[in-house]
Amino acid sequence: MDSVYQEYASLVYRFIYSYTKDVEWSQELMQETFLRAVGSISRYNGSCKLSVWLCQIAKHVLYQELRKKKRTEMVELADYLPDDSSPNGESSVLNQENKIELYQAIHHLPELEREVILYRITGELSFREIGAILGKSENWSRTVFYRAKQKIKKELKAHE
Repeated sequence: MDSVYQEYASLVYRFIYSYTKDVEWSQELMQETFLRAVGSISRYNGSCKLSVWLCQIAKHVLYQELRKKKRTEMVELADYLPDDSSPNGESSVLNQENKIELYQAIHHLPELEREVILYRITGELSFREIGAILGKSENWSRTVFYRAKQKIKKELKAHE
């Protein structure tokens, strides 16, 4: 299991951190994810990639902890946008406003659409992996991602 931990710890951590934005809490949840994975390794049947299986466990751990702690802070995707390296202060302010609008647009999405967007952008997961985590097909994931992007674009245009 040490080699599995070495290979997938970073992915599981990034996945959890993309939701919590809390370093210590993400590390705790990552440890809990691997503890649960060790405890249920006999149930892993190889029908999906190990990374997908671990992300499914991480998702359950995360949601269970969110319910326990009633934490509602979720990812601020602005951290995943390219920085505006322009020295122009006005441009930097506009860029920050755009990030805030994007963040708000993503969090206005229905939960499943938001999850697909987050998995794709922050977890860098394939549509097949996203579908496996959510118990849906690869095509379903592609369609939901496309529709969610369209909704985000529409909301951002409304703010222009």
